[in-house]
Amino acid sequence: MEKETCTFSYCQKPEIVEHETDLLLIGGGMACCGSAYEAARWANANNLKVTMVDKAATDRSGAVAMGLSAINTYVGENKVEDYVRYVRADLMGITRDDLVYDLGRHVDDSVHMFEEWGLPIWKKGDDGFSLDGFQAKDAGKGTLRDGATPVRSGKWQIMINGESYKAIVAEAAKKALEENRAATGVDQNLFERVFIVRLFKDANDPDRIAAAVGFSVREHKMYIFKAKAMVLAAGGAVNVFRPRSSKEGQGRAWYPVWNSGSGYALGMQAGAELTLMENRFVPARFKDGYGPVGAWFLFFKAKATNSLGEDYCADEANLADARKKYGDKYVDKMGTAMRNHLMMLHMKQGKGPIIMRTDEAMDAINKTFMEQLGEKEGKKKVKHLEAEAWEDFLDMCIGQAGLWASKDIEPDKTPSEIMPTEPYLLGSHAGCAGFWCSGPSDIAGTPEDWHWGYNRMSTVPGLFMAGDICGASGHKFSSGSHAEGRIAAKAAIAFILDHPDYKPTPRKSADEMAAELYLPYEVYEKNKTYSTDPEINPFYIKPVLLQTRLQKIADEYFGGISTWYMTSKTMLEEGLNQLKMLKEDCQKMAAADLHELMRCWENYHRILSLEAHARHILYREESRYPGYYYRGDHDFIDDDNWKVFTCSKYDMETGEFTMSKRDHKNIWPD
Repeated sequence: MEKETCTFSYCQKPEIVEHETDLLLIGGGMACCGSAYEAARWANANNLKVTMVDKAATDRSGAVAMGLSAINTYVGENKVEDYVRYVRADLMGITRDDLVYDLGRHVDDSVHMFEEWGLPIWKKGDDGFSLDGFQAKDAGKGTLRDGATPVRSGKWQIMINGESYKAIVAEAAKKALEENRAATGVDQNLFERVFIVRLFKDANDPDRIAAAVGFSVREHKMYIFKAKAMVLAAGGAVNVFRPRSSKEGQGRAWYPVWNSGSGYALGMQAGAELTLMENRFVPARFKDGYGPVGAWFLFFKAKATNSLGEDYCADEANLADARKKYGDKYVDKMGTAMRNHLMMLHMKQGKGPIIMRTDEAMDAINKTFMEQLGEKEGKKKVKHLEAEAWEDFLDMCIGQAGLWASKDIEPDKTPSEIMPTEPYLLGSHAGCAGFWCSGPSDIAGTPEDWHWGYNRMSTVPGLFMAGDICGASGHKFSSGSHAEGRIAAKAAIAFILDHPDYKPTPRKSADEMAAELYLPYEVYEKNKTYSTDPEINPFYIKPVLLQTRLQKIADEYFGGISTWYMTSKTMLEEGLNQLKMLKEDCQKMAAADLHELMRCWENYHRILSLEAHARHILYREESRYPGYYYRGDHDFIDDDNWKVFTCSKYDMETGEFTMSKRDHKNIWPD
């Protein structure tokens, strides 16, 4: 099918703005903020220009937008090697140990800087009880860098007052960019509300990245950014699968709804090699509100049971069946996926709903405080802790607090349901889908094909990955994503300095780029009068309707909520056939305004991300991640044949995927 482009016969051509820089940062979340901070440190002295482009506003952009109540990756007194083992075990035995170790040895420095920039971090008081970040400051507790003891909610997690977490980190990134402007004399190097749609390789060097093109979602302007290197940190993919929420709650998801798979799609279109794209994350969260359960599990020590009060992770019959299918080591060292699996078995056996016993946890804390502190002081401590429990959600998931209030639920008195969500594609939380990237060269025992180039560089020269889209190395969370952004940016600056004579020349002209980006405008303007309701038209499809079709395909064929995450070869192949037709129909997406134009291209990015995900599940003939997805025709783990990295490369011209395997190795033994 020949690709259509916009002739601007029915709509106005946008103003075209060209911007040349040395290093281009794409994104605005924790990883990109880390990149901006670190890049400026090395670029300023060398008169290199650093530019960041964010689809949103950086202060509240990315997964940490609303805030957080904990930093989930802080090594502290632990060993980095143990962090590697923890990540590998939770991701069913397959990770890039070198990337995980590299992150673990650097992440604490980012956390220490967060505190220096103003983030309040909980500390242990002299009496052994917890002090929140503000109490700790008032009590004269020192900083983590000075050796103060944080309040741990788990082995790798520390508690924070995090309602302004992202704003604090963004402020440092913007300050770094401001210093780079002063050092290089450029007028502007932070572009907010600009959505990057495509990356282009160089006209003279066909392997190398050269430019990124996007448009303002506020003004009728198209931007072309030419760069000597790029750090891509545009996030994972949400709302690819049909969500559990419906009607007025349709936009509610656990992960940020604006993450549309752009990180994956942009790299795929540039030809970067993907790895472990079959992996997805299905978190167990408070039902309907999608509120996180980690603090209740880890800090408040709440238990989750079936409706009969039974521990679903201790059901011997289900455990025996799981060991038979998936192996003793994956069941006995129970990670997130396996806990999901055992929970869902009880739900399917009619023992649901699954209940988080928040009331019992608070009763136990109340009793302990009264015994240790006496009634007056104990009540005071409990009251403060209850306030922190509410703040936990007001910090990071205000919709959950609103839902509890609307249902007359007080979590300290009434338990709440938890439920597995729809699947998400990501690589910074308990997932590892992303790109195959070069790692550090100084870790003994690392295979040669794991560090062929600069640290965190993809298989496309000059294109670096960070955060959700650096593959095979999950459990970075917020602090790790920031640290990885710093690692990638430092390596990218080294790459630029090592190639001083390169001048980027994109393959396509500005007019060709505009003709591709603004096609949905022309489709709408040309055909909008053919129906009395412009939302429904025989000649085009609006983005909201195309997304509905996309989610239906993903849900019913690729292992969504309607099939209890079950799929198979025949289901995957039928879904891919339907996805092929959907990709063709993308040419008929119509946009009435800039917001819908953004939605059109978000849909296209989601489709590419989903296709990569489905093709990887089809390629891997086992159920490596039970509790996240199942292959009904291969419902087992096969370490003899499939303890490998699955890899793929997408050809933008033909639309074909090339699948392959790479050998796995444990650098540190289990």
